[in-house]
Parts: sequence; C-alpha cells; structure tokens
Amino acid sequence: MSVAEEIRTTPFAELSLDEKLDRLAEVAVKVGLGLKEGQELIMTAPLDALPLARKIIEQAYKSGAKLVTTFYSDDPSVLARFQYAPDASFDYAPTWLQDAIANGFRSGAARLAIAGANPALLSKQDPAKVARVNVAASKAGKPAMELITRHEINWTIVAAATPEWAKLVFPGEPDETAVAKLWEAIFAASRVSVEDPVAEWRQHGERLKKRVDMLNAKRFSALHFKSADGTTDLKVGLADEHLWAGGGTTAGNGIYCQPNIPTEECFTTPHKDRIDGVVRASKPLSHQGTLIENIAVRFEGGKIVEATATAGEDVLNRLISTDEGARRLGEVALVPHNSPIAQSGILFWNTLFDENAASHIALGQAYSTCIIGGEKMDSAQLASLGANESLIHVDWMIGSAEMDVDGISADGTAEPLMRKGAWV
Repeated sequence: MSVAEEIRTTPFAELSLDEKLDRLAEVAVKVGLGLKEGQELIMTAPLDALPLARKIIEQAYKSGAKLVTTFYSDDPSVLARFQYAPDASFDYAPTWLQDAIANGFRSGAARLAIAGANPALLSKQDPAKVARVNVAASKAGKPAMELITRHEINWTIVAAATPEWAKLVFPGEPDETAVAKLWEAIFAASRVSVEDPVAEWRQHGERLKKRVDMLNAKRFSALHFKSADGTTDLKVGLADEHLWAGGGTTAGNGIYCQPNIPTEECFTTPHKDRIDGVVRASKPLSHQGTLIENIAVRFEGGKIVEATATAGEDVLNRLISTDEGARRLGEVALVPHNSPIAQSGILFWNTLFDENAASHIALGQAYSTCIIGGEKMDSAQLASLGANESLIHVDWMIGSAEMDVDGISADGTAEPLMRKGAWV
C-alpha cells in the first residue's frame, strides 16, 4: 500500500494536521478549481495561512500547473498603513497590479483565494479611511472582478484557520485550542472529513443540482421572505430570464469548478428595481476588517432608502454609498437552516461560511451567468433584464429557523418554498 493510499484509508481524526491540510488542498485544486494541466494559478493568502498555501501549491504542481504565483497579505502591515500613511494613500490602489492580474486571467490563469484574515482587523480604524480604501480597491480591481463575476475563469475560495480569526470564533479559549477547533470546523464544513472527499463533493454537487433544476423549472417572478417576529417582510423580484445556480459551474474557459468551498446555496439574480419591504440580518457581517452587527434596511423600488446597524453603521452607510448600484441587490440565495454549517452552531464571522448557514442577499454586482445567455450580453443588455451593476458585491445573511419563503408566480400565486428555514 502506498503512503497516499494509507492516508486515504486512515480515519480522518487519526491524521496529522499536515495530512489534513493536504486533503483540503487536494479538494481545493481538484474540486474547487478543477485545475488543468498546463494552467497557471494566481493565489492570494494571508501570511498565517502559509502551511495551507504550500500544500495547495504542491497539489497544483502535482496536477500539472505551469506556474503558481502567490500574493501574501499581512495584517500588521495593513494596520501600519492606517497608522502612518499620508492621507492620499487611502484613495490609491495599485491599478498596475490589478491590471496584471486581470491579464493573467485573460491568458488562462485560474484564481484561488485563501480566506482567513482577522475579521475585526480594521474595527478601530477611521471608518472614512476604511471606506476610501475599499472604493479605491474596488475600482482598481474591477477588470479582474468582472472576469470572476462572469465566470469567465475557473476560481475558488477556501479557508485557513488563523490565530486572530480563531480567537473571535472561540473567545476565551487558549490560542492553540482556538486554532485547533477552527481547523476542525473548517475541515467538517469543507467536507474533507470523509474517506473520499472528492467523491463526496461530486455527490453534494448532484444534490444541489436537483434543487437548482426544480427552481429553474418553477420560473418564479419573485420571492417573499417573512420572519415570525415581523422584522423581515421582503419581496424580492427576480430578474427577467433569471437562472438559478448552485454548487459547481462550467466556466467560460470550459473548466468545471466549485467557486466556494464550502457551499450549500442555490442562488440567482434579483431584479434591481423590484425589491420592496424591510429585512433584518440574522448574523453579523464582517466586511473588510469591520464588524457590522444587526443590519436592518428598508427597500423601495429596489433601492435601500433606510439602513441602520447597532455596530459599524457608519461603515455600512459608506458601503452602500460606493456607487448607484451599491444600494441595490445583485444576488439572492436560499440556504436551508439544517445545512451542516448552521447545525454546527458556530458563528464564523466570515461570509464564506456564514452565508452557507442561512439564506442571504448580496448588495451590488450581479452574476451575469445567472441570466439566461447573460455571459454573452453587455452591461446595457443585462441592465434591461434587471441585473445590477456595482463596484461591490457584499453578501449578508437574512435566513433563520424562523424564516418562511414563498415563491411568487407571474400571476401572483404563492407557493411555499421554505418553512421555518427548511425546504418544504
């Protein structure tokens, strides 16, 4: 028996951390990216995620990657900018770098991001400076982001347990214990704690596809979210020619990939002008190092006309003022409350995980691939069908065990989709 076969048959709990990281890296490359022989890979990662990044690099080269280029971020270096940089720095982003990354994607490179930065890194910094940095980064990164939102390339996101993130998820625990607990939660949510993670992901993708096929067959014109306590009563009109998606997707380059690991959602494009009502977040939002808690907004004619939060409200209002599309929705997603992440009872303070614990909406840019034929349309054509355009795309959670969701047909007939957070 080879070493690889021995590791494969060893119970997951008995594997070393190094072996568990290798299994996650294999899923990231083979399932998340579907990386092809001869393809380049552009990866971003926090420095604290270096052990996982190295494993992913190894797996990428084993899969035939031509070259892996990694850009590392460092939390103390980010804070140094806010503490010591001149004021002009906060309106600047290296367009030359983002243009190079976009060119890499156009030349055939895949994209992988490792999440794991401190969710509260910028919580004590000037919200105005944080907002300016985010706007500058969004503008500079737009060419690359458009290729991602149009699914022109194969891409994925995975997570690594890092000390500052772990302390937020497991407060009061010793650092080493908190990191160990977070790693185990990531492994479980990412479906690698099984004998054959690649096969498990294929089966999971098939289950999501059945749900997506059902939703596409229904051709609902809107969704109605209503919570038991009345804090959410929201009607989300769906874009004309909308298309539901979930699980894996075939990118424009012909490669099948799983954009998020983990993923539990079925999602589509709302109509930017047909959202009305009130909605309250069911989980906090960690956005660019700031924690925004208890978001509550009111929509009229598709646009947020009132927004509050008990923490981070200034950042929230600056976020939705990024551009005209930032006050409108670019995504709506259905996630059952009995998803593995929700059942874990863990608040991850990280959208990659928390969005897969609850139904959610996203402010900003729509996915053109969630419009029938949208990948071949220009911005004007997409807008005519209701797809939103913005520099941002920010998901936040609205689902819970007390949320009901109805599908509304074109004739106004309501059909139950979810009751108390579970699929009917």
